[in-house]
Amino acid sequence: MKLHLTTAENNYLITGYGGNYVEINQQRYAQNLIVMPQTLILNWQASIFADLSEAHFAQVGDLKPEVVLLGTGEKHQFLHPKVYQSLTAQGIPLECMTTAAACRTYNFLMSEGRNVAAALILQG
Repeated sequence: MKLHLTTAENNYLITGYGGNYVEINQQRYAQNLIVMPQTLILNWQASIFADLSEAHFAQVGDLKPEVVLLGTGEKHQFLHPKVYQSLTAQGIPLECMTTAAACRTYNFLMSEGRNVAAALILQG
């Protein structure tokens, strides 16, 4: 699926998504990652949804986003609140959704000037 937005204005923009990959500013990635308007983390150590731990969200919290969108893959899944309690303690909300929905929502919030983080599960 191609995603369109008129301009990224020097930000990271999700330009496409296809189940096991995501395109950011026309560059294709096939690993789980975190994207924010000014930050791209390609070494997010998350493997599959079932193995997500508190440490994965501590890394996201260190980036100080306004909100975290967790793309859970092709299936919409929810996390136990204990897993993301480090975000909750910092007042950072987490929204779980499919990875496709997280990509669309990220672009929308980023275009509004929000400091949003999309943590995207692409493998597993």
